[in-house]
Amino acid sequence: MIKHLDITIKGKVQGVSFRASTKAVADQLGVKGYITNMPDGDVFIEAEADGQFMDMFIDWCNEGPDAARVSEVLTHEGELKNYRNFEVLKKSLQ
Repeated sequence: MIKHLDITIKGKVQGVSFRASTKAVADQLGVKGYITNMPDGDVFIEAEADGQFMDMFIDWCNEGPDAARVSEVLTHEGELKNYRNFEVLKKSLQ
């Protein structure tokens, strides 16, 4: 079953290729949605995927790319938005 998660990733997650690496992993796992940097230094993701692939995606988010230092990953379930692909947004939405 497809689920939607809002994911906030805290730590040293900007300037370390987090967004590009996350897109590559999302594309491999079939995760749809987007990722963007937030003004406070966090990274925010809206993700939609089947349960097993979402679990693998969250596991990866807890690690991130080699240069990242993830201190916390917060998730919150939301309503499906039926994204068609996974995009890196250049400007934050907030």
